[in-house]
Amino acid sequence: MEPVITLTHLTKKYRDFTAVSDISLRVNKGEIFGVVGPNGAGKSTTILMMLGLTEPTSGEACVCGVNPVTEPVKVKQIVGYLPEDVGFYDDRTGLENIVYTARLNRVPEVEARQRAFKLLDRVGLADVANKKTGQYSKGMRQRLGLADVLIKNPSLIILDEPTTGIDPTGVHEFLELIACLREEQKLTVLLSSHNLHQIEQICDRVGIFRDGQMVAEGSPSDMSLKIFGDKTHSLDDIYNTFFTVKD
Repeated sequence: MEPVITLTHLTKKYRDFTAVSDISLRVNKGEIFGVVGPNGAGKSTTILMMLGLTEPTSGEACVCGVNPVTEPVKVKQIVGYLPEDVGFYDDRTGLENIVYTARLNRVPEVEARQRAFKLLDRVGLADVANKKTGQYSKGMRQRLGLADVLIKNPSLIILDEPTTGIDPTGVHEFLELIACLREEQKLTVLLSSHNLHQIEQICDRVGIFRDGQMVAEGSPSDMSLKIFGDKTHSLDDIYNTFFTVKD
């Protein structure tokens, strides 16, 4: 299968501290790959290296056939990134925000508005397209953020804790939307989250990070078979074998 993300012995050090240590990973086209682990495990630093926002100390990342170190601008053109807290111009409407992003990505004006209307409808915000984003709820802002990253037709989208602060119904709708977009557009998705249940629901494979290393990788059923000898254990059970859980 065609790889969209290839990490080869990726390492990032800050003086004597190793944030990411010797990570190798391949994510194929059309996959939803989950990244889990506690704060400080190296997830965000790995994402920053994939986006060309920080350089590895050693090793290499290749994203959509592009090296983020030598071609950081090109990576940003083909990758959509949705952080936990999305920033918008609150005094502008949802439509205006999306069209502005399209302009920054050199999408012609007429096409930008047409594409923005379609995306806002697709993420369930057509009825509030002309409402100022300062009046949007957290769930609405995240869906707007998804439209924002899709406006440039990315080959890969990276979602970093996208459901934090969203109510259960909103989370369900957001995850369903991600799954549908993967099927419709053959998108590749990297999803970083602390919510193991959500990761297990939607991801094809999962990487577990601990102390800057990826200590396990695979589908939940395959990891369950390797660790417990059967395929019946949950991602919670698998995760807890790598971390001390306190009551």
